[in-house]
Amino acid sequence: MTASADIAIVGSGINALAAGAMLARSGKRVAVFERAPIAGGCMRSETLAEGVTYDPLATTFVLWVTGAAHGALADDLARHGVEFCGTDTPTGVLLPDGRALTYRMDRAANVAAFDAEAPGDGGQLAADLDAFAADAELLFGLMGGDPWSRSTVKLLGKEAWKRKPRGLATTMGGALQSMRGWLETSFNGELNRALWAPWCLHAGLGPEASFSGQMGQVIGFALEAAGAPVVKGGAANMVRGLTAIIEEHGGEVRCNAEVAEITRDGNRATGLRLTSGEKITAPTVLASVTPNQLYEDLAPAPERKDDLRKYKYGKGNFQLHYLLKGPVNWKTEGLENVQLLHLTPGLDGVSKAGNEAERGMLPEVPTICVGQPCAADPSRAPEGQTVLWLQMPEAPRHVKGDAAGQIDVPADGQWTQDLREAYADRIEAILASHIKDFSERVVTRRAISPADLEAYNINLVGGDPYGGACSLEQFFLWRPFADSVRHDTGLKGLYHIGASTHPGPGLAGGSGFLVAKELGA
Repeated sequence: MTASADIAIVGSGINALAAGAMLARSGKRVAVFERAPIAGGCMRSETLAEGVTYDPLATTFVLWVTGAAHGALADDLARHGVEFCGTDTPTGVLLPDGRALTYRMDRAANVAAFDAEAPGDGGQLAADLDAFAADAELLFGLMGGDPWSRSTVKLLGKEAWKRKPRGLATTMGGALQSMRGWLETSFNGELNRALWAPWCLHAGLGPEASFSGQMGQVIGFALEAAGAPVVKGGAANMVRGLTAIIEEHGGEVRCNAEVAEITRDGNRATGLRLTSGEKITAPTVLASVTPNQLYEDLAPAPERKDDLRKYKYGKGNFQLHYLLKGPVNWKTEGLENVQLLHLTPGLDGVSKAGNEAERGMLPEVPTICVGQPCAADPSRAPEGQTVLWLQMPEAPRHVKGDAAGQIDVPADGQWTQDLREAYADRIEAILASHIKDFSERVVTRRAISPADLEAYNINLVGGDPYGGACSLEQFFLWRPFADSVRHDTGLKGLYHIGASTHPGPGLAGGSGFLVAKELGA
């Protein structure tokens, strides 16, 4: 059996669906092929109990609503019922002793809160965010644009003329500052530093990594402007909206349709062959996969063997989800509307936990990101019940030991059910210490280990949600490889998209947007 399309897309994550929607809308016949039973990649919603919806993978769409793909597709998504909702308090931090600080979509309130913790810190926060805003056109252009495009050359030329070459170099060098470097030179307050420290983890970086400080300012700027929105009714509604755009323009999204190979004629891609034997002819193929899947399995490229050997994946991710009776009764007041609350000892605690995970150890005190989706979207659970969404960004992909010396680790280092639940108990004990009567109010608990994440989505290698480490040598124009140019693969008509490619991970749809624009969308 043979079918045809103008554009065939492997995978159905946010980059694949965003590209598919834009290309279908421009008149291309688009066909998306997903190996899993449902589409969406890391956008997924499931039932935790009767009438209770939760997102077992990604849940926060701040990068989407502030990105170019949303600008292109917002009206169509709204027409298909996709609605974003949030509170005015996107983030906060809670220390072990119960002290807390929240961050609102209100510059004056944030400045006052930072000054209350340490006089002068509020003014420095405003100065740092204003300085970022002054550089935003340059930084967002480089982070989200095509690094090899004429528009990027024009942008750099314009900025070099305005700033002079040395001034441009100074700005670029300053952007390489680490999170620790930024926090320790800008803020004196422990809480103020602790508020930002965990956010580098959501960019796949540690607090000592180059560029992590700049990412902290990017996130602070975005959270203040757009909050931490979730999709009303669950992330799966975003998948349904993007799929509807593709289908209304004659395209299709097929699940349980695993791609065995990308077919070629000489140095040109000609389509796909599914594991079922079906062939899809298409002059253009987009592959939203990891480099290993692409160059080892789908379109073997022996010349990439050394590049694949050097390509690194990052830390794993651990998730924990709860259904509670009643509201969340935090022992510290003022946290009920915080959408993403970090439980951490602070900057050094984030550094310690990340270092332990990098060495293959279960962190003694993990950084816990507590999402409260019901604060923004009460439809997630019936009245009288509450969903909590927990993410631990520092989890070893291969477990060598326990930093606390309390949990027995399998000799082979694999995540077993017993290991998963034992580590979940450690996380729960920290969470329960901050919430009144927590244990008595738990209706359901579901833990998801790095191994479970990879079972959900083959792109999450070892539970790494970022498609590969985001260290400087394999980021920007060097992602995934040092010689990468745009999203080219060396095979004409074949484009590589997804978190493993520029502009990297996150629910922004950036690589899908860039390739769709390159193809005329």
